[in-house]
Amino acid sequence: MANKSASANQTLIAVELHGARAATHERTSLNRGYAIFLLPGVILFLLVIILPFLVNVGVSFTRWQGVGTPRWIGLANYQQAFTDTTFWASFRNNLILIIAITVVPTIVGLLLSSLLFDYVARRFGKSVSNFFRAGFYLPQILPVAIAGVVWGWLLKPDGAVNWVLNSVGLNALAHNWLGDATTALPTVMVIMVWFQIGYPLVIFMAALQRIDPELLEAAAIDGASGFQGFIHITLPLIRPEIAVVILTTTIYALKIFGQIFVLTRGGPGTATMVPAYFAYQNFFEKFNVGYGAAISTVMAFIILLLTAAFIFAQSRQEVGSEAWT
Repeated sequence: MANKSASANQTLIAVELHGARAATHERTSLNRGYAIFLLPGVILFLLVIILPFLVNVGVSFTRWQGVGTPRWIGLANYQQAFTDTTFWASFRNNLILIIAITVVPTIVGLLLSSLLFDYVARRFGKSVSNFFRAGFYLPQILPVAIAGVVWGWLLKPDGAVNWVLNSVGLNALAHNWLGDATTALPTVMVIMVWFQIGYPLVIFMAALQRIDPELLEAAAIDGASGFQGFIHITLPLIRPEIAVVILTTTIYALKIFGQIFVLTRGGPGTATMVPAYFAYQNFFEKFNVGYGAAISTVMAFIILLLTAAFIFAQSRQEVGSEAWT
């Protein structure tokens, strides 16, 4: 009897293994059938991203003016970058701009999204909430050149901002906001907050829609305040969206170019210089292509390392959360 039972168990196990292998083979065959549809994207990625990046890395080891034959100089461009005060000033400005592009918009976006979703939408209706959401997001869809030119007009010494200050008797505050080294970077930071605030707002409002309202209602019944519910329930549940916003806006901050090009051209002096614009100067104004390529390569590797570290930390956190549950 025991032998029959053991034989039956072995038969069942064999059937299950055979079924699992068949299912795996079926999925593999199915996935193999879709591989050909990935080829156009892979080829485009190789031609548009990987190949130019490798060429840029190769050029960074040469001295080249954009014409003629590049001359191999090894690591000389990188040595120059690490001793170049302008490069380090641009990198410092980049780190400061992360405050205006990542930190402040993320915090303000969280607060505004919660206000629009939990208060405005419930009291005045979703249409009013959507109107404000669209208004905050508008700077994201405006062309950078147009928005930058408008801000430049507003902030000129004889522009609208100084006219308003003079009109209300605050003549002492009238200033050449973008032309003074002491105020140029803070002014650009204010403009970048205006540019960026709509991006996290829209993502966080979408994240709030997937939170089960019963969780917050249960917390309120148990005596939790609205602030406590936001800190202990809402924030942990939208942590993936917060991570995406922080990563993407930090990468954007490290690559920022358009606003600087339109508003200040890196000046006055190096007050608003950033690596992307410094590389542009070396590429197209100073015709020092090898050095510009070296600056671009350094920033590209910083972004890649930052992204890899962030994804690794996020993966470990997700694994830890799954193990805890």
